[in-house]
Formats: sequence, structure tokens, C-alpha cells
Amino acid sequence: MSDNVLVRCQDLSVGYEHQAVVSGLNFEINPGDYLCVIGENGAGKTTLMKTLIGVIKPISGSLFLSPEIKKSGIGYLPQQNNLQKDFPATVMEVVLSGFQHKMGFRPFYSKKERQIAMENLHKLGICELAKRCFSELSGGQQQRVLLARAFCCTKEILLVDEPVSGLDPNATESMYQILEKTNKDGVAVVMITHDVTSAIRYASHVLLVDKESFFGTKEEFLQSGLEAAGKHFVGGHDHD
Repeated sequence: MSDNVLVRCQDLSVGYEHQAVVSGLNFEINPGDYLCVIGENGAGKTTLMKTLIGVIKPISGSLFLSPEIKKSGIGYLPQQNNLQKDFPATVMEVVLSGFQHKMGFRPFYSKKERQIAMENLHKLGICELAKRCFSELSGGQQQRVLLARAFCCTKEILLVDEPVSGLDPNATESMYQILEKTNKDGVAVVMITHDVTSAIRYASHVLLVDKESFFGTKEEFLQSGLEAAGKHFVGGHDHD
């Protein structure tokens, strides 16, 4: 096991109200990893992500977060929903909200935070949208805005839950390219996806969440024969 691990889960069980959705998870995330999380609807993938970001407490097992992660936080891009799409705020307000967990009792965002927010908009090619109302944007534009918000949360690790769901092919390919570049820039990426083909294309590691879970490198996953079994994990949103 790596000494500079960002996240390590050992015999982890996650769920709600003391009822486990999935148990026996063993995996770790290191700097520079690109981990794709696959599995059937209801298998526990989104529940796992919510546990990693601290929204849900683990039911049992061990969840280790590095001091760097505890200090800087985890960037999180959740699944799109209708409430999110209709959010009544400007693009800049949405992006700046990524700093809220670092503000403490400060009532206003700092000049540095505003600068970083604009840099993240520039990185995603959407500076011109800064003053636009978030609800007026296309699905692809909204995903970029929410990704810019996630970038404001952390420089270490980014969790994305079905980031291309509902996007057209061009926006889908653009999102994958952004995530790939983000990973190459040194940010660990953890992506829930039903698109196993793309998971294999971009991943360094794969986590299969199932009754018998699997964790390993992309090469180990391909050699395991589980790729064919994973092909049927397609369509729909997770609600686990």
C-alpha cells in the first residue's frame, strides 16, 4: 500500500439508517489515479461517494482520508437533477459557492477566491458565462459550471457522479477530455459511470461495486473477465 494515499477504505460498509447498501469494500486512491466506479443501479455507488465526502457516516469498517484531503476538501460533481438545473443564481455565484466550506465566519468571498473562480471558468472555456443565470444554460454548460465549482473545493481529488448523463455526444466527449486533462494535471479523479467502454478508456483503476466487489488496475480488470459482465450496467441514474 502507498504511503501517500489520499483515501483508503478497508472492509467498508455504507448505507442509510444502519442498513448497509454495500459491504466489504477495499480500495485506495492515490495522487494521479483515475478510478472508475461501475455497478448496477442501486448497488451503492452514489452512497459510497456521499460517504467519502462526509454526507453519510460509514456503517462499519475503516475510511481513511489523508491530512491533505481533510484540509483542502474533496471536489464533488453530483448527478444532475431538476432542482439543480433551475437554481436561481448567476454562474459566478454558483462557482464561488465551492469555497463555502473554507469561509468560516467570513461573510464575503475574498479577492483571491474570486480570482481562482474566474481562473476555473477560464480553464473550462466559459468565462463569458460568468454573469449569466445558471438556469438559462444548456446541460453541457451547467456541467462545466458545476465542475468549475468543484475545482474551487480542492486541488487533490475530484469525485464525479455520472458526469455525462443526459449530455449530447459533443458535450460528452468534451467532458471526458476535461476530466482527462484534470487528471493529467495531477488531480485524482473518481468517476461513477455506466459507460464501461469509456471507463476502460480513461481509467487507471476500476472499482466494481457488487455483491462480490472488485478493485484493481485497468489491466487487472480486463484480465479478470469482468468487463463483459460490466457491459450491462447501462442507462438510467443511480438512486442508491
